Amino acid sequence: MYPRVEVNLNKLKENANFLAKLSEKHGIKIMGVTKCFCAIPELSKALVEGGVEYIADSRIENLIKLKDLNVKKVLLRIPMQSEAELVVKYSDYSQNSELETLKLLGAKALEIGKIHKVILMVDLGDLREGIWPEDVDGFVAEAIKIEGIKIVGFGVNLTCYGGVIPDENNLGRLVEIAKKMQEKYNLDLEIISGGNSSSLYLLLENRLPKGINNLRFGEALLLGRETAFGNFVDGLHKDVFILRAEIIELKEKPSVPIGNIGMDAFGQKPHFEDKGIMKRAIVAMGRQDIDPSGLIPLDQDISIVGASSDHTILDVTHSKREYKVGDTVEFVMEYGALLRAMTSEYVKKVIV
Repeated sequence: MYPRVEVNLNKLKENANFLAKLSEKHGIKIMGVTKCFCAIPELSKALVEGGVEYIADSRIENLIKLKDLNVKKVLLRIPMQSEAELVVKYSDYSQNSELETLKLLGAKALEIGKIHKVILMVDLGDLREGIWPEDVDGFVAEAIKIEGIKIVGFGVNLTCYGGVIPDENNLGRLVEIAKKMQEKYNLDLEIISGGNSSSLYLLLENRLPKGINNLRFGEALLLGRETAFGNFVDGLHKDVFILRAEIIELKEKPSVPIGNIGMDAFGQKPHFEDKGIMKRAIVAMGRQDIDPSGLIPLDQDISIVGASSDHTILDVTHSKREYKVGDTVEFVMEYGALLRAMTSEYVKKVIV
């Protein structure tokens, strides 16, 4: 059945092993971020077998799927108060920036007889989650009074929202803040997490500030590239995930619609380049399944014309392959397209 994403388990494991060994040389342990593939247990296990020290996900529902996997589990997204009980039950660590949430986590942890470990997030300019640097001291002073939790780390998120690139200055400031808090409040710190796949370039260039001992890798593991500049990394596979879609119509038609142009199904007024008569293949998947802007056909002579909810239109005019209805077209995906494809219930997932 199509569309489907085929996942090469060995290549995924090899990516994990490559990054784990690289990180180990610099005294860094890595979190394997599983949210992009909804924490499918077989894929999560492959990351652990490849050397990932922690499994990290933004959704507690995904960590619940992995309750029987023997690995440290981290909730990446700041917990909702409504899920506090599940957080302390199914994650070993969570990233936090709100005192009231910490109080609730502590209370729920005590109810089940455990101590919940927390990583305090610091906002160093990307303006997503995190405590403002000048407020960290006062925050920690209050947080250490909360029973049922233990502060075991500090972390930062960069690039994901504001596009701020990690460097020696902002990551150096994280280390400085963590060390100061450790000394002042006698904290037993396990983790100083210097960001995600956008920090990989610093690791490759041996420029990570001393004191960073943890990185959270998602896209690097899955697609083989760092995300500060979007460069693929030698030694990492970029084709772990292949999307296959089936052709349901193949016809020659004009390249520009005929008639007055209004809004499309998504409220946008489309624009078209007149390329004359075009050999157009329609594959049975659309925006409900994938992000067409993030698809890269393996047949380099194909281009993507556009997509509606359920259909993606391809220009196969110049392809050397003689496609016919019922054939499949293969794509690699950028992160957003992979995320949507793996989340869609209409896209089959096949492990190869």
